[in-house]
Amino acid sequence: MDFLFRDELISMPDLRHSLRRLRWFRMAFRKNVAVIAEHYGYRFTIDETKLTAAFLNWIETVEQQKSFAHVDRKDFIIFAAGLVLKELISQAPAKVQGHTPQNNPHASEMADIIAFWPEGFLYTNFCVGTIAAIYEQEFGTAPQIASCANDLRTWWSYRENVGETPGYAISFLDKFLGAEPNWVMPNLASARSAIQRALVASKAAAHLTGSKQPNG
Repeated sequence: MDFLFRDELISMPDLRHSLRRLRWFRMAFRKNVAVIAEHYGYRFTIDETKLTAAFLNWIETVEQQKSFAHVDRKDFIIFAAGLVLKELISQAPAKVQGHTPQNNPHASEMADIIAFWPEGFLYTNFCVGTIAAIYEQEFGTAPQIASCANDLRTWWSYRENVGETPGYAISFLDKFLGAEPNWVMPNLASARSAIQRALVASKAAAHLTGSKQPNG
């Protein structure tokens, strides 16, 4: 995979918050559909009702856990995108409509993976590109994509597992971006290793600061 979709989003102001509005979310998703058509030749039809349901479910879930964004913002951005991915896969708003073979390096590298699961690739590309764009806006750099994201065997496992446990979409997105997947409770931000480490570090720092207060 790559960050083709990132370039379509960079100019969107305050992307992290803009995408929490349905109009911007739908617009961004359609841009992603256009990118896939342009670079890979796959065309999709979009069920707007299902896309809206995915958005609303995501907003409800992420709002319940948004306090953890202050614990480790970088990790929470990936987690929040994983929740989007889970809802897109569950609601399945896109259906492949046709394919025109493309003669470019992007299409050649990912040909087998996209042919195996066009819709899954569409949803994953949307989330990976969005994470990269938000990272660029807020931190000035994008995360690295792991080599397993280009491995068809990983995508076989990905599709099979999310069919049984949709929350594993979050874990596989972590895996693709080199984060530490949580296979036990993927839907909980509090169970993520990075969040737990940050909480422990925060408590330790608070304890250390408290121990240095003068007696009075």
